[in-house]
This record gives sequence, structure tokens and C-alpha cells, in this order.
Amino acid sequence: MAEPERLRRRADFLRAAKGKRFYAHGLTLQAVQRLTSASVNSRASRDPNTASGGARSVPIDPIRDTHPSTEAPPRFGFTVTKQLGGAVRRNRIRRRLKEALRLLKPLPARPGHDYVILARPEALGMSFRTLQTELKRALGKIDIDKNSSPLRLEHGGNSPISGVESGTRQKRSKGRTHKG
Repeated sequence: MAEPERLRRRADFLRAAKGKRFYAHGLTLQAVQRLTSASVNSRASRDPNTASGGARSVPIDPIRDTHPSTEAPPRFGFTVTKQLGGAVRRNRIRRRLKEALRLLKPLPARPGHDYVILARPEALGMSFRTLQTELKRALGKIDIDKNSSPLRLEHGGNSPISGVESGTRQKRSKGRTHKG
């Protein structure tokens, strides 16, 4: 069976971190729609803000010239932090996650999207079948269009996010008091 395409560049991981998240047992899934730009890829100019078109340079509008890529296959990245243990433990978790993803047929991921799977400590102890079920559930639940992030109001009014006032947050002390 062919392996899914991988994310390799740090910029792709950072862009996925700004996308949607789904928290499952043993993993957290991040997803973002990949953007392509024909004009940015075919740039021959030294100036990063222009694309050469013969004798005349035309400014590039990054919003208008980029469009969602829907034909490209989904790409996956794996993040296993040092907080989960030593190299042997981290590599074992990463191999389990990669194999669980590889064996998912059909792959319930959207074309043209980038996914990052963040491992959690439970990923090593859970059965492989449960890990695969959780991964499939996370891929099915994370829906980029339906989970569009709410916009915060800039003018100081109430935030559209329920229960959060604009500019104020409650601190949780976990039973400790601050000595000042």
C-alpha cells in the first residue's frame, strides 16, 4: 500500500497550527486548506512583490492570486515532542501513528488539505485498533468549512465567542493564592 504524502517544511507545520484542531484520545489533529499560486510559483523576478511579465512588472496580490488547491492529495505531518519521552519512545509513537494512517482505506482526508498529527502520551499505550479508530474519527470530525473560526470584534464590543468578554479573561489559580 502506498504511503500518504508527508509534510516536510516547517512553514507547512506552522500554517497547519493556525488551522482547525480536533482533540482525540492519543492524538490531536490540526488541519488547514492548502493554497496554491500559479503566479508566485512562476516568478522570474528578483523582487518578491512583483512577477515579471516581459518588459513590465506587475505587482502580485497574494489574496487574489492564491486559490484553494482541491486536486492535490492530502499531506500529513507528525509531531512527537520531547515531553513524551526519549528518542526510542518518540520514534515508536511516530511509527504507530504512521502505520495507523497508512492502513486507513479509504483515507477519510480531504484533497488539498494539510494535516498535522500531534501525538499524546496515550498513543503508545492504547491498542492499535483503538488508535486507528481515533485517527479515523478525528479525520472525519475535523471539517474545515463547518468549523470556521469565529471573528472577534475589534471595536470593544462583546466577542462572538460565547462566554468570553472582549479583552478580559478569567485566570484559574488551581487552588493556589498569589502572595504579593
